[in-house]
Amino acid sequence: MVCFFARSWFPDGAKRKFTLRSLCLCGENRFGFTLMEILIAMFIFAIVLSTIYTSYTGTFRIVNETEYQADIYGMARIALERMYEDLESVYTVYPKSSKSDDDSAQAFEFVGADKEIEGRSADSLHFISRAHLVFSGQGQASGTAEIGYYVGENDETEDLVLYRTDSPAFQEKPEEGTGGLVMCDSLVSVNFTYYDDEGEEHDNWDSTSDESKDKIPRMVSIMLEFENRSDPEAPFKFLTKVAFPVGQG
Repeated sequence: MVCFFARSWFPDGAKRKFTLRSLCLCGENRFGFTLMEILIAMFIFAIVLSTIYTSYTGTFRIVNETEYQADIYGMARIALERMYEDLESVYTVYPKSSKSDDDSAQAFEFVGADKEIEGRSADSLHFISRAHLVFSGQGQASGTAEIGYYVGENDETEDLVLYRTDSPAFQEKPEEGTGGLVMCDSLVSVNFTYYDDEGEEHDNWDSTSDESKDKIPRMVSIMLEFENRSDPEAPFKFLTKVAFPVGQG
């Protein structure tokens, strides 16, 4: 930096002299930044960064929530379609030719139980159906099977898991509440409701009891509630109903 003496004339005609010190200070202010300017620049930079970060994280949060909801809707659709097809194929009257006194596994059955797991609805249902599934690649197997649905708890996440069992008539059934394949998880509750001929609701149904001997309900309502991560108080709810032909049972 070069400092020098100079004279300048002002409009008022007064002659003033710049000293060496004043010119040096003037040069320093011209080519440097004050502490206040640096702090203001840092403050503006921090605001810009925080805005970009908020927009970035918000976008990915929306993407993750959308993907999660898509997974939930997919699981619910597949589970309800499978349950609907199983119930559509239920045996309303079991063929007498296949029944025998010593073969209790062939007896007509439609049993739904109202259950809970830590205060959450976790109903179970099993019945005789023609909707037996095989995974050998050879198509549907002939004959009947006992289809069962029961609910367990995920040990890691503590949410509910819906299982489906499929036991052909000639095979031994698994112990109640065990085995089967996972239909869907992340559940909050599973609820079955049964309607009799008069349209009255029942939480339980037992075709082996004296009250409903060898009878199936006129209609079954299935309610699945899934966990909503963004709002736990408002779970995702999915409902379907399956009606059975009048005059059967």
